[in-house]
Amino acid sequence: MLVIGNGESRKGVDLNTYYGKKIGCNAIHRDYQVDHLICVDRRMVEEAVNSDVNETAIVYTRHDWIDTYKKTQKVRTVPSLPYKGTERWDEPFQWGSGPYAVLLGATLSTEVKMIGFDLFSETTSVNNIYKDTNGYNESTKNAVDPRYWIHQIGMVFECFPKTQFKILNKHKWSLPKRWNFDNVSLDTLNIL
Repeated sequence: MLVIGNGESRKGVDLNTYYGKKIGCNAIHRDYQVDHLICVDRRMVEEAVNSDVNETAIVYTRHDWIDTYKKTQKVRTVPSLPYKGTERWDEPFQWGSGPYAVLLGATLSTEVKMIGFDLFSETTSVNNIYKDTNGYNESTKNAVDPRYWIHQIGMVFECFPKTQFKILNKHKWSLPKRWNFDNVSLDTLNIL
């Protein structure tokens, strides 16, 4: 299973060379065919549902919004969180598309590869390959604080100890300390 985030590290990566099922986030449907598309931003759900680019993908969104999309067979709810937490970042509505994509991957496979989960920007501005496009921040906006992503994805790693997660990123990228689990490894991403 390949889970694809939208961090800039995946620029120059031909995702078509990766075989097997693919889970993508938000606007990836503009460029690639995926099997599962996570959209927890209402604008992205609307775009995905109304797009004919990725007709075969199952689109996943928040439980709160599923009633809006009952008329279409291709929309389902994101998986329920596998734990109960007490902090704000443990609330399902605080989870973004990336952490939900990793969670879906863990529910569908025992081997999950992750591409485009950069977490940190190499500059002070937004790190997303779709910046400056419809539904995304302008490139001049400040980078997103990755603490929620680090915690949430770390909880997926912790709750699925029998699933092997391999993160593919640039050679100088390193795992956050929160992700130091026996079932998590890092490998260098092959960029064209």
